[in-house]
Amino acid sequence: MGIPFIYFRTVGACSFWANFCIQDVIDAGEIPLKGKDEDKVSYRNKKEMDLMVTSVAGMEGYLRRRDLPAFFRVADVNNPGLQTIKSETRRSVKARALLLNSFEDLEGPILDQIRKHMPILFSIGPLHAHLKVRIAASKSTTEKSMGHSGSFWEEDRSCIEWLNSQPDKSVIYVSFGSVTIMTRDELLEFWYGLVNSGQMFLWVMRPDSVIGKDGVSHLPVEIEEGTKARGYIVGWAPQEEVLAHPATGGFLTHCGWNSTLESINAGIPMICWPYFADQTINSRFVDEVWKLGLDMKDTCDRVTVEIMVRDLMEVRKDEFLKKAEHMANLAKKAVSEGGSSYLSC
Repeated sequence: MGIPFIYFRTVGACSFWANFCIQDVIDAGEIPLKGKDEDKVSYRNKKEMDLMVTSVAGMEGYLRRRDLPAFFRVADVNNPGLQTIKSETRRSVKARALLLNSFEDLEGPILDQIRKHMPILFSIGPLHAHLKVRIAASKSTTEKSMGHSGSFWEEDRSCIEWLNSQPDKSVIYVSFGSVTIMTRDELLEFWYGLVNSGQMFLWVMRPDSVIGKDGVSHLPVEIEEGTKARGYIVGWAPQEEVLAHPATGGFLTHCGWNSTLESINAGIPMICWPYFADQTINSRFVDEVWKLGLDMKDTCDRVTVEIMVRDLMEVRKDEFLKKAEHMANLAKKAVSEGGSSYLSC
């Protein structure tokens, strides 16, 4: 019909650009990995997963096949899901403009790669922080509506009272978002790793977060009893408030883009355990590019969890906090009056 349109994508520039380059990755023979369809564990353990990807411009020095968005993990490049992502992303060049929830100091080099194909690109993030700046300036809404999380789960605010009793930067916040699910064995590996690390933890454990008919309704006794001395478990938490709390010093996350930006804006370092979609590439950028945390993809054992939690919260604590604070300041600058994201709106 010839009606002009503007594209708004909710993923980061790194994920959008990787998806835009799907055909380039296929043409370079970097996907699919050799072999037939396999279970998830066998696939992620393939040695080819750690080969570098050279066909995504601007990411040649650090992107491995393991880090590509989860849609790339197919045995056949004609996979309908992969082809849909490819065609929908490429379709964006027909738009008058592209909007991305990011900011120039975070993803500038990748945004520049995208601009070679879509010159009219506006980075307007972090959106959750940008919205608050605009609302505060206009005073057009109530404080209550400003704090609305948009989640389907009811927030358990008792965790804020618990955080109030903890020392500054002493708690690692654990939340894998509203979709991620895990096995009971994975749950136990995380729990033992957290407890063995010696750190206090606040863990969001949704009722549907564990595979099986019982979910988390019948937790193993060791979790029920052992958590009392070392941590606190809730079904859902006011995440932005938790991340901004003085007691919070780290975030064990699935690395969904919203959670990643919320953590960046709050100046909180991350341990990333990506589940699907764009989370695998987000976690690589957190670790290898931005140096804001540690990437724990494709593994889940208590020893690794313990080591990474100690690294984040003790061994390299000052290093990570310094870098996270610097990036948080850049994020706030971007959405403040005169900032790059502010001027894009």
